[in-house]
Amino acid sequence: MGVFTQLATLPLAPVRGVVWVVERVMEAAEDEFYDPAPVQRELAELERQLLAGEIDEETFDRREDELLDRLEEIRAYRDGLRP
Repeated sequence: MGVFTQLATLPLAPVRGVVWVVERVMEAAEDEFYDPAPVQRELAELERQLLAGEIDEETFDRREDELLDRLEEIRAYRDGLRP
């Protein structure tokens, strides 16, 4: 039965290969999108800009809230609680 099944589904092999590649690309994209390191770097840069006087407190607070929300989303995703 195994040989027959392989022969019968042989025409689908290219489709299975494409599906496999698409799944790997999606995994890589999700890993990159849900990586907390860039967000943490942005937070550090934001603090540096505030201390250097390049941005005001209001801009800092607004942007910091956005970045902290993003970190929370990343943590929830990594804990299996996809938004």
